[in-house]
Amino acid sequence: MSFDATSLVLVGLIFLWAGFVRTGLGFGGAALGLPLMLLLGGSPVYWLPIIGIHLLFFSSLTLFKSIKKVDWQYLQHSLLWIIPPTLIGVAGLLSLPDTVVVIFIYSITIFYAITWIFDQKITSHKPWVDKLLLILGGYVAGTSLTGAPLIVAVYMRHVAKEYLRNTLFVLWFILVSIKMATFVVMDVAIDWQFSLALIPVAAIGHVAGIKAHRQIIENDQVFKKWVGSALLLISSFGLLKVLLS
Repeated sequence: MSFDATSLVLVGLIFLWAGFVRTGLGFGGAALGLPLMLLLGGSPVYWLPIIGIHLLFFSSLTLFKSIKKVDWQYLQHSLLWIIPPTLIGVAGLLSLPDTVVVIFIYSITIFYAITWIFDQKITSHKPWVDKLLLILGGYVAGTSLTGAPLIVAVYMRHVAKEYLRNTLFVLWFILVSIKMATFVVMDVAIDWQFSLALIPVAAIGHVAGIKAHRQIIENDQVFKKWVGSALLLISSFGLLKVLLS
């Protein structure tokens, strides 16, 4: 893709925002950034490898100093339910028409936005619901890397708060590694240079998110309500744009 100066500035701001959310919440960088990227143009298959490279890079940095604060036991257990649907989701991403995938991404984002606006948390209180959410989250992650809220709903019940963010980063690293390996094997064109050029910009958001993490968690409902309102507006516009085109 080619971008004019205005588009490049907007891309930079979106990746700064994605980096901020990724470390500020511990998840959601792709879920809150991809809908904005798609509005600028390009297909999901163009943007997702770029997001994937950033996830691998920044999750590695975060875990370098805190790898011991990971719940390896629950991570291993949950992967049995997450990885198979993730592979199916990746296959769908590469085989389905771009329009179908874009509609899916905007629709799932609108769903997340509505739950955030009305403070309706995705929760689970039964083992079979846990498994269902992990399966659905794995599929959505495989298709669009936006399955985090579904998976986090389960992880929050089983992983201690002080281990949650790092355990999620390990999970994202594993899922993105699978996705990136599939892209390489399937010879998907990856804009490596553009992705690497955006890392310094995303790093600003990454650092800001680390510093704001505690404040965001303490004001979780307010943060999600504002972000959800913006996401609903943006994703609704994007969905209508696709459906009417």
